[in-house]
Amino acid sequence: MSSATVANENAVQAPERAPSEWFTAAELAQYALPGLPTDKRAINRLAADEGWASRVDLERKPLARPRKGRGGGIEFHYRLLPGEAQVALGSRGYLPGKAEPAPTGDGSGWSWLERQSDKVKAEAGARLAIVQEIETLERSGMTRSAAVADVSARHSKGASTVWSWLNQIRGVTGENRLPALAPRRRGGGKAQEIDAEIWTLFLSDYLRPSAPPLTNAYERTAAIAQERGIPIPSERTFRRKLENEVDPNIVILKREGEEALRQSLPAQRRTVAHLHALEHVNIDGHKFDVFVKTDEGAIVRPMMVAIQDLYSRKIVAWRLGETESSALVRLAFADLFHKFGIPKACTLDNGRGFASKWITGGAKSRFRFKIREEEPTGLLTALDIAIHWTLPYRGQSKPIERAFRDLADTISKHPATEGAYVGKNPMAKPENYGSKAVGWAEFEALVADGIARHNAKTGRRTETAKGRSFDEVFEESYRIAPIGKATPEHLRMALLAADQKLVNRKTGMVELFGNRYWSQASSDASGERVTVRFDPDDLHGDVHLYAQDGRYLGAAELILDTGYDTAEAARKVEKKRAAIRRTTREAAKAEGLLDAEELARQQVRLVEAAPPEPSVIRPMPHRGQTAIAAKARPAQENEPQSDDIEREASVFHALSLIEGGRED
Repeated sequence: MSSATVANENAVQAPERAPSEWFTAAELAQYALPGLPTDKRAINRLAADEGWASRVDLERKPLARPRKGRGGGIEFHYRLLPGEAQVALGSRGYLPGKAEPAPTGDGSGWSWLERQSDKVKAEAGARLAIVQEIETLERSGMTRSAAVADVSARHSKGASTVWSWLNQIRGVTGENRLPALAPRRRGGGKAQEIDAEIWTLFLSDYLRPSAPPLTNAYERTAAIAQERGIPIPSERTFRRKLENEVDPNIVILKREGEEALRQSLPAQRRTVAHLHALEHVNIDGHKFDVFVKTDEGAIVRPMMVAIQDLYSRKIVAWRLGETESSALVRLAFADLFHKFGIPKACTLDNGRGFASKWITGGAKSRFRFKIREEEPTGLLTALDIAIHWTLPYRGQSKPIERAFRDLADTISKHPATEGAYVGKNPMAKPENYGSKAVGWAEFEALVADGIARHNAKTGRRTETAKGRSFDEVFEESYRIAPIGKATPEHLRMALLAADQKLVNRKTGMVELFGNRYWSQASSDASGERVTVRFDPDDLHGDVHLYAQDGRYLGAAELILDTGYDTAEAARKVEKKRAAIRRTTREAAKAEGLLDAEELARQQVRLVEAAPPEPSVIRPMPHRGQTAIAAKARPAQENEPQSDDIEREASVFHALSLIEGGRED
């Protein structure tokens, strides 16, 4: 049997139904429409591939909806179907305004009536009551004509209308009269044709980014058609053709843009039920709409960098600064490591403060935010924290944005900021704009209180809270979750790194931001340049020193300035100095050094040695007057004789020949 034959048989066997714009996958399969599969599962696969469930019309109404009645399921609007399938539905009378088969008296109309609105059912019931009233009068002896006239007058209905109802139930059994009397309104005839060129002009005018009203686009198009002598239908015809033939997504794209088209589709909904506390965090910055005065007297809108736990939605760490920077981000992570531990993953955007080498060094295609020469491995990558980047301008991908919206109301509009609140945009400035600036310390305390209240508020409706507070959810999971605890090395890594500082050659002291720091480690590095890691919000705490090759040298504590006439402070300083001197003396004594006298006694004295005797004596001949005088002078005692002199001369002559390289 051919596929065409099967399709025709399926079409014949399709159950009767009233005209409707909505169809289930099973109904579409049974109708064997051209351009569509004849299998319910195949139609569902087609709907999934083409995204029928997310399509909307011009008014942003969905073209797919849950089916009412037993069995549930999904119904699809006929506009989602191919053109040939829509034509087939209309020709068979399944669409409103098209010819449709009359109901039969075998009870099959009940399936159609069940799918109709309450208004249609109520109208059918009212008509049935009138018919039954007429039949009651007939049984009392009144003729049908008189009964119709009497009942139609009392119910303000036309007699011809009542007679048409009686004709509709002719031959229909009593139990099937209600669906037979239900109103089945039919539409008009063939739609008026629109010239193809005129239609193109209309679409080109209407589908523009400036989004002109349809009426204005139609009027301009009608003027062109009138000038060219082309007949043009009514504006309603243009509107109906636009709704029936042009994909609503195309209208959204051309008139509102790519972003509007993206937002018209259902957003992805992600679950966090598989996570635990501090397994995955997200971080972002928020600029408060409040004027705050810094310690230097500048008026700024402070920036807060906050970290939120994704599982519980609790804000677990935050820092306040004048601008968003990698330094602020780094300190927020330092607070997180210190309070709770090290997360496994972090979601952040590609802003300069978050994608800097200090934070995510080693990641590809990141902005570069360089304050000083730093190691190439960033803080998160060094601690093996997985980095997840969000798309630009996608606030829904970071749940912390929802928390910022709450904090903007509870903190920025707090009574303490009255007069300092600037409004969420330039068009929403309050009347007392700029009349006040909150002090930095006061605002920082206000932020701390606001975040604490945000975390402790009950009645949260998130996936994991279920009426509890963020604090309760976090604490419950944190007690049993495997948390990576931060070591002192991790905490030091998260601190800021200052430029190379020269340790005082004489005192071993390090100066940073006007403060002086000293320890035995700094004393050992006297005269050398070191890297100092510190917390700018806690300059009274210890700073940490690193050698130029990266070795950790140790911590140095703050040397506090004291009053000139403060005797107690002087005693404390002198006591500390005495302890250092005593420790140094004991260390020196432990070395077992010798005193100077003992060291002198053990020194070796050197004695000048006698000059060596020559093994060869070179004769010195006498020449000139010296030779004559020597011959004339009588020989003295112990003076060598002539024979001896001659013998020595012969020896000297032989030596001279050997040295000259000749043999005698």
